[in-house]
Amino acid sequence: MSLDLILADLLLPLPTGEARQQQLSCLLKTAILSGRLPAGMRLPGSRQLAGDFRMARNGVLYAYQQLIAEGFLTADRGGTRVASLPLAASKALPAFPEHGVLSRRAGQLGAAHIGEALLPFAPGVADLNAFPWQAWARCLQAAWRMVSARHLAYAPTGGEPALRRSVASFLAARRGVNCTPEQVFIVPGGQVALDACARLLADPGDLVWLEQPCYQTARNAMLAAGLRVQHVAVDHDGMAPAPALWQSCPPRLIYLTPAHQYPTGSVLSLARRLDFLNRLSPGEHWLIEDDYDSEFNHARAGSRPLPAMQGLHPDAPVIYTGTFSKLLYPGLRIAYLVVPRWAVPAFGEALASLYRGGQAVEQRALAQFLDSGRLTRHVREMAGVYRTRQQVLREALHSHFGPAVKITGGQAGLHLTLYLPDAPPDEHIVEAAAGQGIAVRALSRYFPDGGGDNGLVLGYGMADAAHIPALVERLARAVRGI
Repeated sequence: MSLDLILADLLLPLPTGEARQQQLSCLLKTAILSGRLPAGMRLPGSRQLAGDFRMARNGVLYAYQQLIAEGFLTADRGGTRVASLPLAASKALPAFPEHGVLSRRAGQLGAAHIGEALLPFAPGVADLNAFPWQAWARCLQAAWRMVSARHLAYAPTGGEPALRRSVASFLAARRGVNCTPEQVFIVPGGQVALDACARLLADPGDLVWLEQPCYQTARNAMLAAGLRVQHVAVDHDGMAPAPALWQSCPPRLIYLTPAHQYPTGSVLSLARRLDFLNRLSPGEHWLIEDDYDSEFNHARAGSRPLPAMQGLHPDAPVIYTGTFSKLLYPGLRIAYLVVPRWAVPAFGEALASLYRGGQAVEQRALAQFLDSGRLTRHVREMAGVYRTRQQVLREALHSHFGPAVKITGGQAGLHLTLYLPDAPPDEHIVEAAAGQGIAVRALSRYFPDGGGDNGLVLGYGMADAAHIPALVERLARAVRGI
């Protein structure tokens, strides 16, 4: 192909502004790397190319000089030519594989749900519109006024001492957790908390028991750490392992969401909590108690949820974990782990070697937010709001999907689970709902290989009660249209 034809093929309209010279440089570089401008080819003079691209000559000179400096072009008295480069050879580059780019372990991980937090029925999101921004802003401003150089460096191992004290007091009052501030470790988000448990409490190849269906982020963390997974079925009282399973498949780790199982919404009974604790042996087992959604209890107005398992036996090999992202806002990325007293030195040293802490200013602000009682008041204010939304959502689901439809998850939390017939598949419903601006989740995706019950997980944190009936009607219309 002649140079004129190649250039005619390359001459696409470039955007106006200072970036045009960079655009021209990238365009020529791409053509060289692909072999469309072969080694030794002489390029047009700067005046000609400037006229062809309708840009200033200085911009063309800049692009040429940049590519000469990078080694893509050479210049002499004979003009500017494409340099001889191995990557610019005529041999075609191999096609990129669709599979196998990452490890097999990476291919086992479930899909993330990013960018849907503000959509109605997105699970796991509190009402961001109701967040007390002004009170939080005052805490942040006060924390910034006391900033020193230390607060801009890595945070101390375990987190800011002020926040560790505040979290210990908050958990003792709200969840019956029995701990000292030294047992509290602050980490950047719930995912880091789960990753730390998977990496520090077990070795690759060890067995972890997971609820079935299971919180996908927890499953991903365990798989990424190289652990083997044993799925244990969940019923209306939580995880229900057969007695023989303790002998046939003894676990190194057990992951539980006892306060509000995700996604079924069941609450682990007191009898099963005690049975798990009695079977645990330090050095052989660890139990991860993810206290997801424990703050919002809907059993009856004014009632309190079952206390944390950790508080029933403080010296048991239990790691209690939680996050403020569900109570405040997802972008806060501050979570915590409570470690048994006897494991604090080893766990703290290992955690410090694996992660570097940060967010010292935000941690100090959160400590003040907790100590002022503002978070507790916010939770109490929202509890009644969420209880009303759940009732409206339940009534709307029965109205549009039938009075006999199965709905679970009403005792606590911010979501309901709707069980549906086998057709249409729930993943098709999710796609159709997304087209209507609704972010439901497919229940089948919480089972290994997506082979579980057909249904939908619907969050009501971001769904105003006045809008819920119309949103459910829209969802039902999307299902009928499949």
